[in-house]
Amino acid sequence: MSWMLVAAVLLATAGLLVLGVLAIRLWLDVRALAKGVDAASRALAAAAGDLADAVPGQGAPAAERSVPAA
Repeated sequence: MSWMLVAAVLLATAGLLVLGVLAIRLWLDVRALAKGVDAASRALAAAAGDLADAVPGQGAPAAERSVPAA
């Protein structure tokens, strides 16, 4: 009967170890995704700034130009 208790404890321990490994892998994947999103958003912001600089002298900020005239 004691071997069943030992087996149950070992199986529970193995299950918790597997869950721990999966949690670490998920954390690493989320961290890599966050770095990718950060790089993409910085590149997008830089491209938007370059585009705003390339527009010939409109005189008004981009937010004012985007509002349609009534």
